[in-house]
Formats: sequence, C-alpha cells, structure tokens
Amino acid sequence: MPRTPSRGLSVEKLRELARAGAAEALTRLPAEIGAIERAFPELASAKGREAVRGSSKKARTRTQRMSTAARKAVSQRMKKYWEERRKARAK
Repeated sequence: MPRTPSRGLSVEKLRELARAGAAEALTRLPAEIGAIERAFPELASAKGREAVRGSSKKARTRTQRMSTAARKAVSQRMKKYWEERRKARAK
C-alpha cells in the first residue's frame, strides 16, 4: 500500500478523506446559493445569471495586443531610459 511521505497516509485513506470533504462541500452549497440569491435577487433568475456570465466573458476578451510599432516605440524609449541611467550611475 503506497504512502505519502508527509503524514504517512495511504492513497486510499487520502482519497476517502477527500471524498468526505467533497460530500460536506456539496451539502453546504445549496445554503450558500440561497444566501447569494437573497443578497442579489437578480441572480436568482436565469436571465440575470446569463447577464453576469456574458459580462464576465466580455471582460476577459477585452484585452488588446500591442502592435509591432507600439512595441518598437516602447523598446526605443526603454533603451534611452536605461542608457541615461547608466550614464548617471557612472558619474
């Protein structure tokens, strides 16, 4: 029977404990969902949940990539910045 080095628990015992924890979490989830829906009634409806999902997707996909020209401009500014810092440090 394999053991984990930290506590000497067998894989089966560890799995059993994880399963018990997961079962406990599943029994608490409905109460937490109810509390959230009472605090935010608009989320209780399917339409409200869909609006929240849609807004979070938009927030994630709104990132903009830097163009090649912008990247080159930043590179030139930083080279100038570090060159000035080196000169100041040498004095």
